[in-house]
Amino acid sequence: MKFKTDENLPLEAATTLRGSGFDVETVWDESLSGADDEMIANIVRAEARILLTLDLDFANIRAYPPEQHPGIIVLRLKTQDKLTIVAYLRRLVAALEERSPVGELWIVEPDRIRFRQAGG
Repeated sequence: MKFKTDENLPLEAATTLRGSGFDVETVWDESLSGADDEMIANIVRAEARILLTLDLDFANIRAYPPEQHPGIIVLRLKTQDKLTIVAYLRRLVAALEERSPVGELWIVEPDRIRFRQAGG
């Protein structure tokens, strides 16, 4: 699976996913920090990358319909420090081994992952 981590995630997020064998690019690596959400959405679509973000705007299925994207994963965590984010990403890796987020919206919460499929 191919991912792009948003600018609101620490660089350790990309490192964690790469360590689990995923192909990961960051918004920072591509000098896209400060780009608006629509531009990021267009880039991940063009690159066929799953977006990983803390930005709740990407959870809006009207603005970003899951079936029109290679996948969106929104981390909705009460605490957003590096250690917490990395801990949740390790848990997310286990979920990624069981299911693909391609064409889906995943909302990762402290106690669960909600899955929103195309048309669902």
